[in-house]
Amino acid sequence: MAKKSNTAARRGRRHPLATIALIAIGLISTGGAYAMFTSTASAAPSSSHSQASVDEGKKLFAANCATCHGLSAEGVDGVAPSLYGVGAASVSFQVGTGRMPLANQGPQAEQKPVQFTDEQISSLADYVASLSPGPGIPDSKYLKANGNASTGAELFRINCAMCHNVAGAGGALTEGKFAPSLSGVLPEHIYEAMITGPQNMPVFNDKNLTPTQKADIITYLKYLDKNPSPGGIDLGNLGPVAEGLFIWIFGLGAIVGVTIWIAARAN
Repeated sequence: MAKKSNTAARRGRRHPLATIALIAIGLISTGGAYAMFTSTASAAPSSSHSQASVDEGKKLFAANCATCHGLSAEGVDGVAPSLYGVGAASVSFQVGTGRMPLANQGPQAEQKPVQFTDEQISSLADYVASLSPGPGIPDSKYLKANGNASTGAELFRINCAMCHNVAGAGGALTEGKFAPSLSGVLPEHIYEAMITGPQNMPVFNDKNLTPTQKADIITYLKYLDKNPSPGGIDLGNLGPVAEGLFIWIFGLGAIVGVTIWIAARAN
């Protein structure tokens, strides 16, 4: 009887490796399901970018971008970076502002006339977005410039003015680089620049600046576009250095000229 009990106990006892095997199976199952879900979500075109748009974007990419970025957008060392993970927002900004395709090598890509139609830019963005998850095109509700301009001005002074100037006039950086003027820039391109960090610009994700705060910054910049300088001639909005130079050259020059004129009249 005792022998039967011992046998039954041995049969019911779990093997020492059984727990490890169960954990491994659970991890593999969970990881596989997650990978399947994310790959499906990232690879399958959504309603915003159909397969036809992706295919057209692929053709445009091969004809206009692959020379620098590689046929599969994997990038070329020393020439152009990989586009995996840059998202549709980066393509919309770079191509939509004419910075890409790049005209010539330099410290940074400069804005120039756009070479593609809006539909072609959308197709290129859809193709790059289909390669790997990345920042998407911003929601139109954040681009209406109807937020809080005062809050936007404060956020801009804290996060952007050190490079772009408090009035968004831009400024020089190191090694021939510069922060461009933000006057007249489309709201979608301002938002896309904040979430993609082009050139030397840092990335402001939703943890740094919420979408509402980004909308407030856009509101402030659009307010500056619509309202001229209350002090008269803005002198390029370059700040006290430009204003001081203007006074030194023209103000003091005028005083010296008037003094000479008065002395000549007296003689």
